[in-house]
Amino acid sequence: MKISRRNTLMATSAAAGWAMIPGKVLGANRKVNLAAIGVGQQGGNILQTFANDPNVNIVALCDVDIDSDSPVVTKAGYAEQGWMSETATPASTAAKFPGVRKFRDFREMFDKMGNEIDAVCIGVPDHSHFPISMAAMMLGKHVYVEKPLARTFQECELMMAAEKKYGVVTQMGNQGHSGNNYFQFKAWKEAGLIKDVTHVDAQMNGARRWHKWDKVRRFPRGESIPAGMNWDVWQGTTAKSHDFSEKLHYGNWRGWHQFGTGCFGDWGAHILDTIHEFLDLGLPSTISAKTLTGRNDYVFPLTSTINFQFPKRNGMPAMDIDWYDGQGNPAPTPREMEDQPLKGPGKIIYSKDHVLKGGHHSDILQIAPYEKMREMLVAGSLPRDFGRNSSHHENFILACMGEEKTRSPFAVAGLLSQTFVLGCMVQRLGKKLRFDPKRKQITNSKHANSLLKDDVRKGWEQYYKL
Repeated sequence: MKISRRNTLMATSAAAGWAMIPGKVLGANRKVNLAAIGVGQQGGNILQTFANDPNVNIVALCDVDIDSDSPVVTKAGYAEQGWMSETATPASTAAKFPGVRKFRDFREMFDKMGNEIDAVCIGVPDHSHFPISMAAMMLGKHVYVEKPLARTFQECELMMAAEKKYGVVTQMGNQGHSGNNYFQFKAWKEAGLIKDVTHVDAQMNGARRWHKWDKVRRFPRGESIPAGMNWDVWQGTTAKSHDFSEKLHYGNWRGWHQFGTGCFGDWGAHILDTIHEFLDLGLPSTISAKTLTGRNDYVFPLTSTINFQFPKRNGMPAMDIDWYDGQGNPAPTPREMEDQPLKGPGKIIYSKDHVLKGGHHSDILQIAPYEKMREMLVAGSLPRDFGRNSSHHENFILACMGEEKTRSPFAVAGLLSQTFVLGCMVQRLGKKLRFDPKRKQITNSKHANSLLKDDVRKGWEQYYKL
């Protein structure tokens, strides 16, 4: 059951054997043997969080550039955007785990250490989430993968199916989905404080790296591959081969349609996750661009306002969401929030009885205006105690041990990520799309419908066959 480059023909007879490996739930007295795939930048932060859990034993590290301590990594990191105070390089992260085996190819890691691994955490570019997650699930490994779940609609669909088929524990890394906002939203909806929502505005207006680039008319010209980097594995399943470039890696991949999901895929999961789950949104019926500045065939636009229409469901009215991204493109401020407008990433929820203001990740909601909320607090009509709950990473590990269920399994996160993918397609094409949620097809554009899946590179087809 080897899955290295030498054994890509397992998509036929050997692939059938993978289905025989169910997920294994560990006993409470045993540590989870965790392998980390992608250990620079955000991947390094995820790994360190798991390593601090006393129930976790780190057994393997994998990164296409595992020995890199290049200043390019730091320059391209999250620190320059102000979201994190530090940026971990693959080498600096690996140095914290002396004696742990290191790999540049996840397939080789599974070949050599598959029997020693219970679970994996995956912090790699969007386009590589899919093959690594599928390889792990097919081997019965539990999977924690960063958001969004995958880059294409089809890949999200297959990951949801694999989760069910192989019986593994899964968690998508939208960390706020285990924070106060998650439990508050759930409690307020159950108490009838959030009901009959008809519209949501959501925004992330920060600067993005691709905003500085001139109009892009082609993929970047090739540069020398850094010594020791496995560029072939970095490219993953994408059919068209691309030369190495610092405009793709490190970190710059997010701005390219072929590799990332732009601002929406990056931040949507931290802003719209509770809205999507607790309002049972599922998949939209129509997606369109209200505004689009700098549309490009290769990289995401400078600014965009994307509208999603959701039909009636489970006794709730039809509703829509407007997503605003790009500098100078904020959501409108309702009169209830004139004294406290939304600043930075966040959302405004228009429900039957209340206008609610929220931020991102674990930020809790406020009822606007705040004086109204203050009166409700004094009257004791707002649920305030949401209990003590495990963090997102703890939740995953405890689920691997059979003590909890994950809050953002692929069955939940997949539909959310598919909504992101559809929005990204509108940003890419600049046209209105009509989507049939039952058939899972775009009905008004053959070209757009063809983009629901990607062409697959030879030798990587195995991950698309359950």
